[in-house]
Amino acid sequence: APWGIKVSIVEIKEVELPEAMKRSMAAQAEAERVRRAKIIHAEGEMQASQKLAQAGKVIAQEPVSLQLRYLQTMTEIASEHSNTIIFPVPIDLISMFMDKGKGMTNPKTEKDTKE
Repeated sequence: APWGIKVSIVEIKEVELPEAMKRSMAAQAEAERVRRAKIIHAEGEMQASQKLAQAGKVIAQEPVSLQLRYLQTMTEIASEHSNTIIFPVPIDLISMFMDKGKGMTNPKTEKDTKE
């Protein structure tokens, strides 16, 4: 019969890692956390941009929805306790005045150029 030693189990009670190894492992774990946080943030930005694009399409199809959003914004602004009042003016209204202003000339400028 063969003779010798048979090892049936090995148990490690305590492992002491060098400080450099601990710092290296901590830095790697931190880098992994930062990487995951950036990925989650980027995915959130992507989802938000997709939802904004969808909302833009809905608003473009239904002009009334833009007016409702405008009124909702006014309600939110009014509920804030502030001394500043912001009154958003629709772009359509501004462009109407800009178009009318292009055809008009300043009378003073016209008079000055004739003299």
